[in-house]
Amino acid sequence: MAEAGLRDLAWIVDKLDQTGRLARVKSEVDPDFELAGVAARFEGEPFAALFEKVKGRDHPVLTGLYWSRGLLAELLGVAEADLAGTIIERIQKWQSDPLDPVAVKSGPVLEVTQNEVDLSRIPIPFHYLKDGGPYIDAGVVIAGDPETGVRNASVQRFMLTGKDELAISIDAGRHLELYLDKAKEKGQSLCFTLNIGVGPGLLFAAATPSSMAPADTDELGIASEFEGGPVRLLKGTACDVEMAADAMYALECEIVPGELTPEGPFAEVTGFYAGRFEKPVVHVRAVHHRRKPVFNTILSGIELYNLAGLLGEGAVLAMLQRQVPGVRDVFFSHGGGGFYHAVVQMEQKKQGQSKLALMAAFAAFPSLKMVTVVDEDVDIRNAADVEWALVQRLDPMTGIVRIQNAFGHELHPGFRGSVGHKVGFDATRPVPRTPDQDRIAYRDVDLDAHEIDLPGRA
Repeated sequence: MAEAGLRDLAWIVDKLDQTGRLARVKSEVDPDFELAGVAARFEGEPFAALFEKVKGRDHPVLTGLYWSRGLLAELLGVAEADLAGTIIERIQKWQSDPLDPVAVKSGPVLEVTQNEVDLSRIPIPFHYLKDGGPYIDAGVVIAGDPETGVRNASVQRFMLTGKDELAISIDAGRHLELYLDKAKEKGQSLCFTLNIGVGPGLLFAAATPSSMAPADTDELGIASEFEGGPVRLLKGTACDVEMAADAMYALECEIVPGELTPEGPFAEVTGFYAGRFEKPVVHVRAVHHRRKPVFNTILSGIELYNLAGLLGEGAVLAMLQRQVPGVRDVFFSHGGGGFYHAVVQMEQKKQGQSKLALMAAFAAFPSLKMVTVVDEDVDIRNAADVEWALVQRLDPMTGIVRIQNAFGHELHPGFRGSVGHKVGFDATRPVPRTPDQDRIAYRDVDLDAHEIDLPGRA
C-alpha cells in the first residue's frame, strides 16, 4: 500500500534511521569532491548515508537512497524481487485511473524564502574530479507545456555557474526539449521549478519512459500512486510555475531561448565524462526551502543504474509480455549502466520467439545498446550465469543480431547525434528442446531441517 510519508524526505530519513538503514557521517566533509568520495565507499551497501556537517554550508546532504534495491523495496513495503513489477503496476494503475495533483496554499517548502538568490548557500556537491562544476543531479523539474498546459516531470542535470544561474543539459527527445522549442516559437521564456529532496514517487514519475507516459499526460499523477494521495502543488512567488509543496528545496527557474553557456564535463551513467558543450542558461528567480532541509544527491553509479533500470525493466517487461509469449522477466544490468543492456528471461515455446523478444526490447526502450535473451533456467541478475548462457547456448553464426544506424541515447559515446549500432544475443536453447541441453541440478533441500555448525558464526 502507498505510504503518505513517502512524499516527505524527512520522514524517509527517520524511517531509515529507525530500521538501521542509515549511516550518519558526523565529521565535517568538503562538498568539493570529498563528500562524493566518502559516499562512493558506501556505494551498494544496504544503507543510505547522511552527511550531517558540510563545510561552509548550513544543511546536510543525503545520498544512497537508490543504491540498494533491498532498501528501496523495504521502504515501499514490497519484496525486492517484486520491486520493478510493483513500480510498473502502480504506473499502469495511473494510466487507467489517474489521480491528478491538487493545488494547496501552503506547504513545508515555503517555510524559508531567500531574500536574495544565492545558490552557493545550498550544499551542491562537486562530484567527480573532472566535473565542470558542482551539480544538482537528483532534482525533479516540473514544467508546463506552453501550448496545452499539460505538466511534465523530468530529471535533468544542472551545473552551478553563478550566484543565481545554472546550466542545464536536456537529453534529446525529452518532453522538456519540446516545451523549450514551443516557448521559442511563441517568443516566450520557459519557466519551471526544480524540486530537490523529494520522495521516490516523484523521481519515479520523472524517470518514467515516454512509452508509458506520453507527452499529453500529466506524469505527476504517477507519484500519487506512491504517496497515498495526490501530489500537492504550490504556486510560485516569482514566476507562473508550480512546485512540490513537500520538497526540501524548490527553485523557480526561467530559460530565455537562445541564451547559452558552457556546461560539463560531468560523469554520466556511461562511466565516462560527458563533454563540455553550449547549453541553455537557467536563471533562478527564487529559492525556497524548509527550515531544516536535507539536500539529496545521487552518484552516477549504482544509484542511477537502479533508478533508471527499475523503470526501464518494468516498461520493457510490460511491453514484451503483451507481444511475445513466454517472457518471464527483464533485468537492466549494472555492467550496462542500468540503461544500455537488457537481459530478457523467457520460456521459448516456438523457435524464433527469442528473436522477437530481442527486437521488441529495442523498440520498447530505444536507449538500449545491447539485449541478451536467455532461457528460464538462467538467473538474469547473476552476471556469471548470464555469461554461462552466452558461452554454452549462443550460436555465433545465428544468434547474433546486428542493427545498424538505430536511434539511441546521445550520452553514449557510440551514439553520436543519437544514432549508432546495436547488437542482440540470442543465448537460448533450440526448440524443440533435447535432454542434452538440460542443466545439472541438485535436489531441493531445507537447511533448517539439519543441525549444522558454520565456522565463524555463533
